[in-house]
Amino acid sequence: MNFARKVQILLWKEVKSELRAKEMISAMLVFSLLVVAVFGFALPSDRELVKQVFPGILWVTLTFAGILGLNRSFVSEKQNDCIYGLMLCPMDRAAIYCAKTIMNLLLMLIVELITIPLFFVMFNLTAPPNLSLFLLVLAVGTFGFMSVGTFLSALAANTRSSEVLLPILMIPMIVPILISAVQADKIILAGGGFLELKIFFNLLIVFAVVFTVVPLLLFDYLLEV
Repeated sequence: MNFARKVQILLWKEVKSELRAKEMISAMLVFSLLVVAVFGFALPSDRELVKQVFPGILWVTLTFAGILGLNRSFVSEKQNDCIYGLMLCPMDRAAIYCAKTIMNLLLMLIVELITIPLFFVMFNLTAPPNLSLFLLVLAVGTFGFMSVGTFLSALAANTRSSEVLLPILMIPMIVPILISAVQADKIILAGGGFLELKIFFNLLIVFAVVFTVVPLLLFDYLLEV
């Protein structure tokens, strides 16, 4: 059985578990929708002001919604000792990390698909001039965020206070993603092109690559902790 097939099997397990319990997606959606409602009524109707603060509000919402989901990513495996069953399977343990990352990424994309259009409606904003570039920045930033978040979620799950430890570990690590994504989105909403945000996009790419390769190399040792 090749590596991709192993990841596919583990991913299907994750999908069935989430469909049965709905622990992660429900928490993420409720939080995101609450933030949309609160800021939609709290901010003034000044469109230029909204364009300035919109990227920051968007990424803060996605960050904390993602942390809510990531907190549950490995806790259920630890509570039922399922992680030991996965570790005993005759497969590369990096497949566990890949399946978890893909599952977390899919859940985050569902939240974004629902939340972001509501943000634009509530803030009375039109679609960005370069929508494809906006979606590209969103996709790369989300991938980098989830790749490092899944790894740190597995690390924090080994402790008793995982729900407190994960944000403490994660938020400083993802500062480059947040700064780059917010600045890139601000340029896009202002009508800028790829050349103007190239440096921020390159930072997102580098971060995503580094924090995909490093967890793949270290995940086997992490599970032994």
